Amino acid sequence: MKDTAKHQGLRNQLVSLLKGKGIVDKRVLEAIGKIPRHLFLNSSFEDYAYQDKAFPIGEEQTISQPYTVAFQSQLLEVKKTIKFLK
Repeated sequence: MKDTAKHQGLRNQLVSLLKGKGIVDKRVLEAIGKIPRHLFLNSSFEDYAYQDKAFPIGEEQTISQPYTVAFQSQLLEVKKTIKFLK
C-alpha cells in the first residue's frame, strides 16, 4: 500500500478536525499530519484510518481514536529533545 495525495488530504482533514476539538500543540498536529495511519490497517479497512474513531483490532483491543492520542500527547508537553521508542 502506498501513501498517496488522497491519504495526505485525509490527514489534513483529520488535523483540521482535531484543531476544531481544541488540539493546539503544533508538534502534535504536525505528527498526526505526517503519520500514514492507513499503513497500520489491512487495506480493506483503509477508509477507517482517518476517521476520528477507535478502530477495533480484536481481543477487545483498539487502535486509539486520533483525538484521544492527540489530547494525551498534548498534555505531555513533550519537548523537542525528548525521544520516544528509542
